[in-house]
Amino acid sequence: MHPDTQAYNDTQSAADKAICDLLAREIAQALPEAENRIWHRHPVWFLDGNPVAGYSKLKSCIRLLFWSGQSFEEAGLANEGSFKAAEARYTDAAQVDVEALRRWLGKARDIQWDYKNIVKRKGRLERLK
Repeated sequence: MHPDTQAYNDTQSAADKAICDLLAREIAQALPEAENRIWHRHPVWFLDGNPVAGYSKLKSCIRLLFWSGQSFEEAGLANEGSFKAAEARYTDAAQVDVEALRRWLGKARDIQWDYKNIVKRKGRLERLK
């Protein structure tokens, strides 16, 4: 885990830190080739410069976000925003379905929309994988 991600997790309450540590550990294990860094003040994992997964502290929960998650066609993920992102929200580490998370992370590698070039394409997404 990137030291900045660990520092982010360490600033959370004990319950939220447990969620963040679990998510970071599972993401790093499932996507060892991904670059992990803080992006827009939140931990994000990138494959070839394209954001695929990350999490952030919201007022009442930790939100796990998959940039291409709407294309996963998976229960447990809710559409987020007007592009292809989907999310899951947690208030306790026990709520994280690790089996589902690992399946979602596999799909994050295999199903990607090109977010890295979205500005260049004036807001139009193209599927990479």
